[in-house]
Amino acid sequence: MVPVGDVVLFGISVLALWIGARLLVTGASSLASAAGVSALVVGLTVVAFGTSAPEVVVSTEAALEGRGDVSVGNVVGSNVFNLGVILGLVAVISPFRVAETLLRRDALAMAASTIVAAAVLADGVVSRLDGAILLALLVGYLGALAVAIRRDTAGDGDKRRPEATDGATLPPDGQDGREVRFGLEAGRVLAGLLLVIVGGRILVDSAVGLALAAGVSEWAIGATVVAAGTSIPELVTSVVAARGDDVSIAAGNVIGSNVFNVVGVLGIAAVVRPLTVDPAVFVALAWLAALTAFATVVLATGRWLTRLEGVALVILGAGYSVASLVF
Repeated sequence: MVPVGDVVLFGISVLALWIGARLLVTGASSLASAAGVSALVVGLTVVAFGTSAPEVVVSTEAALEGRGDVSVGNVVGSNVFNLGVILGLVAVISPFRVAETLLRRDALAMAASTIVAAAVLADGVVSRLDGAILLALLVGYLGALAVAIRRDTAGDGDKRRPEATDGATLPPDGQDGREVRFGLEAGRVLAGLLLVIVGGRILVDSAVGLALAAGVSEWAIGATVVAAGTSIPELVTSVVAARGDDVSIAAGNVIGSNVFNVVGVLGIAAVVRPLTVDPAVFVALAWLAALTAFATVVLATGRWLTRLEGVALVILGAGYSVASLVF
């Protein structure tokens, strides 16, 4: 019998993660706005990394508890969910073609990070050395992104202001009748981070309890229920952005989150504690590789992602969850 307490705690933890990530991203985006950072950059970095905060906390908490299956399953499952369900829903809401060269480059970076994940997980163990290498790649990725952003925006006169995660355009410095309150926005960031940390801890504990009660493996729970729960911030942010005709922000959120999940989240978790993974990871990686290859072709070549293809992505993303729980 499934314990009601764990179900309630799981629901509370998901809500805490969503609210926390919302506060974190909104506060960070406002601070970025005050600094004059462009909307596309905010989507690829601040929003993408901010919405990945739940994955960081949950995978690290699971690693500390010696639950490598939950930790790695969360990373792989979240990336499948991002590319399948989230990117698919964005296309269903608003079919789009990526024109920005920055996004195209990052789509290739997403494909490369997936190959790296497969290589790291090939022996079923993610060591501290593997984690350190992944974090070094993250630093290199951020450095390359910064250089590309500076080169692409230099002299183009594009001073578009970043947009809030609810699709509204953030006001410029000191306009809309008041200046950006740095203390208030910093408080939002801290409050959001606290909610994400607490929610992540509760999510891991309740998910493991549900797995034991339902008789399914910790890997299956980590790769499906936990992964979907920690991807809720990406889902909400991308869907809202797509409804506001901001598909570049939505796509940037998915791409940036997937890169960060592999080199950042997995790297941090492995450095905290080496991870041992269920052999089922290879099937999950094959599924992720197929979705990544499709998304990379669409995004990197700049062709249209249609509603029909969006529906197919959603089906594939949802099918992964069903297959993981059944098999």
